Amino acid sequence: MKIENFLEVNDFKNPSNIRFGSGSLQTVKTVLDDFGVKKVLIISDKGIEKTGLVDRLRALIKTDFREIQSFTEIEGEPTFKLLNSLHDVVKDSVFEAIIGIGGGSSLDVAKAIAALADKENIAQYLSGEKVIESRTIKSILIPTTSGTGAEVTMNAIFEDEEQQVKRGIISSCLLPDIAIIDPDLTLTCPPRVTAASGIDAFTHAIESFLAKKATVLTKMYSEKAMQLFPKNIVKAVHDGQNKLARENMSWVSLLAGVSLANAGVGAIHALAYPLGGYYHIEHGVANALLLPYVLKEIGKANVDELLKVTEIMDIKDDNINTSNVVEYFVEYLFKLLKDLNLPSNLKDLNVKESDLQMMASAASQIHRLLDNTPYKLNEQTIHKIYEDAYSGNIK
Repeated sequence: MKIENFLEVNDFKNPSNIRFGSGSLQTVKTVLDDFGVKKVLIISDKGIEKTGLVDRLRALIKTDFREIQSFTEIEGEPTFKLLNSLHDVVKDSVFEAIIGIGGGSSLDVAKAIAALADKENIAQYLSGEKVIESRTIKSILIPTTSGTGAEVTMNAIFEDEEQQVKRGIISSCLLPDIAIIDPDLTLTCPPRVTAASGIDAFTHAIESFLAKKATVLTKMYSEKAMQLFPKNIVKAVHDGQNKLARENMSWVSLLAGVSLANAGVGAIHALAYPLGGYYHIEHGVANALLLPYVLKEIGKANVDELLKVTEIMDIKDDNINTSNVVEYFVEYLFKLLKDLNLPSNLKDLNVKESDLQMMASAASQIHRLLDNTPYKLNEQTIHKIYEDAYSGNIK
């Protein structure tokens, strides 16, 4: 019998294995042994390499029969140019597994290369003309920060240098075979990176909670992430050796990442992309800065949801209600930026006021994210948000 007019159907996707725990890095060799792989590529960045972690990983997985190579030429936000260059090297190298270790940039490069390695022409995948339909190389992702959730998401973000914007590759093939989250790896993460990546994770949680594509299942993850966030972010930033705070922030990043992967994010990310594309501002810093200004605008259409958020975060008092929750929550976020020593206006990041209209035009074209936002934003409204963020106006 043919059934017409199906109700909306929602898929929920995750890596097939998520391994969480202090010291879990030590299990990587066993994972590779179980996979039966002999040729491995480690992808990371210069900063992680300098800490000795890449060499430590090589020593962990070394055997007499295993060939190990590494690529650590990642500095700052990854570009399509870098991805193309690495693909030219990898496509003929017959690697059987790729391990990404580091922050979101390293993980995005690793999972994209793992999925693209056997493809001859990758331009059509980078442009979005085609979706990656298969992956033949094993993928292992190991985050060293608590923020991006890249180890559990189906997207990888790259800078398109020609168009001066950030664009994403989206495919379930970007999900790894196993994500290994070892909170101990975040203990040496500097305060600014801890702060920016931590608020980035919170941005994933609250945007996916408010998202049009949110479901009961995704909200289970975003709510738990938001519950853990306020109790741990300040401790993790100002007392980096606090293992409990670090562990809980790793949970925040992971849980928010799962929610983001399935419900998506919205306008905060859309407005952050031009800041990365034009000014090369770190993704976490851009999201953190824009968070209060975007919520000031879209919050007026989501007062009940924001009231629920303040309850989840345990920051609500008896005086907070639907008439003042937006102002209260925006002020809370603005104060949090100050407490974490993060920039709170675009002027301090040397953004030119004359560029705001250009960025508003670019952000208004990111329909995938704006359409998932429970409030209609046009170019004029986006320009006003940028103006407020430029001057630091939260009223």
